[in-house]
Amino acid sequence: MIGEKTPVGEVRPSQLLWTYGPGALIDLPSLSVVTLGIDRWDVTRCQPIEEARLLAAVRRELGPQVESLRMPPFQKSDGVDPFSAEAFIGVPVRPFPRWLRCVKCGLLSEYDLGLFVCKEDRFRPERTRFVHKDCKGSKGDQPARDADAVPARFLLACRNGHLDDFPWHYFVHNGSSDCKGTLRFYESGASLQTENLWVRCDECSASRNMAQAFGKAGQDNLPSCRGRHPHLDQYDQRCLEQARAVLLGATNSWFPITLSALAIPLTRDPIAQLVQDGWDYFADLESEAEVAVTVRTLKKTGALSGIDKHTPKAIWEVVQAIKNGTTTSGVMELDIKGPEWAVLTDPSPPSDWPHFLSKTVAPPTGFEKSVASVLLLERLREVNALLGFTRVEAPEETVDKDERPPRAALCKGAPEWVPATEVHGEGIFIRFDEDAVAKWEAQQAVKTRSGKLLAGHRGWRNSRKLDPAEGYPGIRYAMLHSLSHLLIRELALECGYNAASIRERIYADTEGDQQQAGILIYTAAADSDGTLGGLVDLGKPENLGRLLTQALNRAAICSSDPLCSEHDPEDDRSLHAASCHACSFVSETSCEKGNRYLDRALLVATLEVSDAAFFD
Repeated sequence: MIGEKTPVGEVRPSQLLWTYGPGALIDLPSLSVVTLGIDRWDVTRCQPIEEARLLAAVRRELGPQVESLRMPPFQKSDGVDPFSAEAFIGVPVRPFPRWLRCVKCGLLSEYDLGLFVCKEDRFRPERTRFVHKDCKGSKGDQPARDADAVPARFLLACRNGHLDDFPWHYFVHNGSSDCKGTLRFYESGASLQTENLWVRCDECSASRNMAQAFGKAGQDNLPSCRGRHPHLDQYDQRCLEQARAVLLGATNSWFPITLSALAIPLTRDPIAQLVQDGWDYFADLESEAEVAVTVRTLKKTGALSGIDKHTPKAIWEVVQAIKNGTTTSGVMELDIKGPEWAVLTDPSPPSDWPHFLSKTVAPPTGFEKSVASVLLLERLREVNALLGFTRVEAPEETVDKDERPPRAALCKGAPEWVPATEVHGEGIFIRFDEDAVAKWEAQQAVKTRSGKLLAGHRGWRNSRKLDPAEGYPGIRYAMLHSLSHLLIRELALECGYNAASIRERIYADTEGDQQQAGILIYTAAADSDGTLGGLVDLGKPENLGRLLTQALNRAAICSSDPLCSEHDPEDDRSLHAASCHACSFVSETSCEKGNRYLDRALLVATLEVSDAAFFD
């Protein structure tokens, strides 16, 4: 929003978690804006989401002051009057970078110096733009006419999460200078490579090629980082990281740090489950009458769906039981996937919970020795929460926080809530026989293959100055992860969903009390119609067996063989072995590890390895 309030475009609520969250740049057709911190959002428009396990995990990361998970604000209807109050519902943004370029004369200047004027379009917000008023061309010999102004495409960013305007005056004058002349941006040559982009000062005629802002030359030609957080309107006192030039729209300018959890029932009593999910609403109540008032309020706000179906007396009895210690109230489990595994592998899993509807089916024919059980999830809900973000480098999984890229904050001070989204869908959970997996892991060929993946893992982390002894998920994870990718590619051909909308959760923890060996493949959409039934239908024994066979047959030969099957992760310090885009990579929105720790040789015999396959 420019000035007071000016709608400038639209994005989906889920994009505010994964792509355009606080601190991220939104590259609109005629504008570039930065999403401001959540302390500037209208929290009264952000509907709370109840998910006790995820909220507990967020509090462990951000502190106990976090009170709730909330959805980003959005308009609930189409065709809104552009001059009504509802038309201004959204998240606050601000033009960034501040520097604009006139497409006619090449004038380069900040938008708030008066040389550019904002042209608002209430009926088509995406057409809101800046114009250079009465532009006369670069030589000043053309008729005065308004010309469009577009954002300058260069910025500065650093590993500490800072983002700043490109220092145009400093750059063109090769350092600090008293010259304050007008700057022009122009092109030379036939292509738009950085070698053909120039900036020139009209006053002193100094000019410079934009190629000198990148690489090793950029380290000498750019100033130190100022520690700027444009979404918070503040500067950190001191930043020792080297600022580097980035392009507007570059994918490394914003990496979200998120947590996700499946909504699962932690108790078989539906009243107790609802009270636990919304314990913050009931913790301070002292009588049945107060419960009745709270239930009426929750029914109107829709904050705790289903609570109004139970009597205040029954709810009060559960609240008293929790306060007396006979029933647990909070989520004490530190592992998010642990409780999920316990529910998914329960001999009689819940089949009638509002967000979890399941049905157990027999293992597919021909895979009885390797597959222990199959659970069809006809209804499930996933909740995602945004914790912060990084720039330049993606957040890496490591125990030592000093090795991670610093997490930039979502707001000034400690957050009292964080943005979250919930998605509904369906899925297939496959649990593998523990004895079969353990026997396979003990084979010498499998240990040799694990050694190669581990060597690649260590080389990859060493090259990034991370502890090489941390983060290796194990050969069991690599096998399950590879099979999950093969199934996702196979399911996408028949289930009616595209591959990018199908996700995975791998359960391969061997350090806890329970030895995990399972995969959950599910699809989810941001509305209540996220389940079409196509995925669950393919999980039936007669279909799943056929799909597993097809997936394994396709994996035996890759179109990139023999290069794919001969790939050694130790040679190029990579995190995958016999795996590539042609055979097992999927969309990164689907993969929980970013297409890492994959090796189809762990599933079937390949041209290079024939004795490490889990399946016959």
